[in-house]
Amino acid sequence: MSGGGGDRGEPPPFAVLVLEDGRAFHGRAYGAVGETFGEAVFSTGMTGYQETLTDPSYHRQVVVMTAPHVGNTGVNDEDPESARIWVSGYVVRDPARKPSNWRSQRSLDEELVAQGVVGISGVDTRALTRHLRERGAMRVGIFSGDAIPDEGTLLAKVRQAPEMTGADLSAEVATKEAYVVPAIGTKKFTVAAVDLGIKGMTPLRMAERGIEVHVLPATVTLDEVYAVNPDGVFFSNGPGDPSTADHPVALMRGVLGRSTPLFGICFGNQILGRALGFGTYKLKYGHRGINQPVQDRTTGKVEVTAHNHGFAVDAPLDKVSDTRFGRAEVSHVCLNDQVVEGLQLLDRPAFSVQYHPEAAAGPHDAAYLFDRFVSLMEGQRA
Repeated sequence: MSGGGGDRGEPPPFAVLVLEDGRAFHGRAYGAVGETFGEAVFSTGMTGYQETLTDPSYHRQVVVMTAPHVGNTGVNDEDPESARIWVSGYVVRDPARKPSNWRSQRSLDEELVAQGVVGISGVDTRALTRHLRERGAMRVGIFSGDAIPDEGTLLAKVRQAPEMTGADLSAEVATKEAYVVPAIGTKKFTVAAVDLGIKGMTPLRMAERGIEVHVLPATVTLDEVYAVNPDGVFFSNGPGDPSTADHPVALMRGVLGRSTPLFGICFGNQILGRALGFGTYKLKYGHRGINQPVQDRTTGKVEVTAHNHGFAVDAPLDKVSDTRFGRAEVSHVCLNDQVVEGLQLLDRPAFSVQYHPEAAAGPHDAAYLFDRFVSLMEGQRA
């Protein structure tokens, strides 16, 4: 793959985005030139694009930014949520011609080129977003430069790409080796964090609360989890279809069986749902962005939250459910569409939320959930 050519003063090559239903959008190459495939999804965040790009939950997805101007603040080395960009492709309307921010170290276009991420600019992202809202998330390809023969051939390529339904991806993005994030200040607790696609800010939020975090591979065994003598166990966010995640589900059931305080976010919420016996299903177009309204039903408070999920837990909103691990209820719900956004057990110290409370890139409304996890561990110790 090669760069877009804008650094040489010449316009970037032509590019085309082709959806699996046959609709096409034309524009210019943005980032690397070539071809890429994935699931077309849209993100409604107006900022935080660097955190989005480096979030492992976006593995094998082509992200359409609904905000028209992208790249204004450039790229730095402090804000990434992992060691690389994970999105398969990137779609923007009006990329910044020159970044302007005191923290910027290079342009977003340069970063996409350096990491080989194929993108497209000049697209009517409003029309594309409306199409995805009406038709649902679907497979897509972006092609630029020599990768554009004719659109009929391109459509066939898109339809040969793997679907997100049935995709088992967490082990592809998780750490291969365990590592430790030390507590900041006095160490109060030890947490075993199962990495299913964890963001860098998540263990930091726990470390700020005096927690030593042992980040463990997605393939970790129950014995390996308890070898670190955890006061609590955490299951992270991550990509893919939760219906394929049989190993994490079995692992979580082992943790629940020992009544160890447990906290899960995003993919971890879906894993808890399956561990309790609930099903999961694919949303039409999912929730992505940093402005999703969620109500905490335990307090009545409404939070503005950060999401990236295309699947959800199928659990009843109107009653307490009996499960193999005791009573469970839906603790959080999305106010846009009544999708389950959190679960909690009433007879064991375990809860989860479907969104990202680590506030990278924001908002900060849900930071209290880490304190709730601390309270569970304090209660268990007492």
